[in-house]
Amino acid sequence: MIEFFFDCSSPWTYLAFHNIQPLAREFGEDITWRPILVGGIFNSINPSVYASREHPVPAKVAYQKKDVADWARSAGLAIKMRPTVFPVNSVKAMRGCIWLGQPAAMLPFARAVFEIYWGEDKDISQDPVLAEVCQRVGINPAMFFAGIAEQAIKDQLKANTDEVMSRGGFGSPTIFLNKTDMYFGNDRLPLVREALQRRKLRAEGAESAA
Repeated sequence: MIEFFFDCSSPWTYLAFHNIQPLAREFGEDITWRPILVGGIFNSINPSVYASREHPVPAKVAYQKKDVADWARSAGLAIKMRPTVFPVNSVKAMRGCIWLGQPAAMLPFARAVFEIYWGEDKDISQDPVLAEVCQRVGINPAMFFAGIAEQAIKDQLKANTDEVMSRGGFGSPTIFLNKTDMYFGNDRLPLVREALQRRKLRAEGAESAA
């Protein structure tokens, strides 16, 4: 099983969200999608992110822009490294992912959130932008806003965020194989592939021995 803890406010998460799906299909693996609020993680255990934003290293910032552009080109995605509103408050969008629940509904919504923020530079903290996302993927905006206001939805988002921290996570995306094997970031997907390949070979070896 693959668990994918994610927040749509991260460009690296957009890349991993896109790239992990064909990888999982290749190995016949299911993905459990776990929306989180990465700002809650930064506030709780990883304030170094804020420090790096306050005191950026110019050479590192320049390289990060190139790095994102290279990865985006590789994935065939349109990603604006620094949207007009950055960082962005993604809490409503991530509550929306919780409210939608099943992948058949959640994934198109999450993909549209990524696209409208990272590709089109629209502020996903704003209700009209989220209403536009809803309309694009066939969700009733009134039902959406009523749903994300439910206390149970808010509580689940916090619980997911607390859980990933308790399991060693410190940002988005955080990926787990078999509950304990953790990987952080889009650039770790080659290692995820290797782990899945090792597991596949072990399973084939066990079948042969039987």
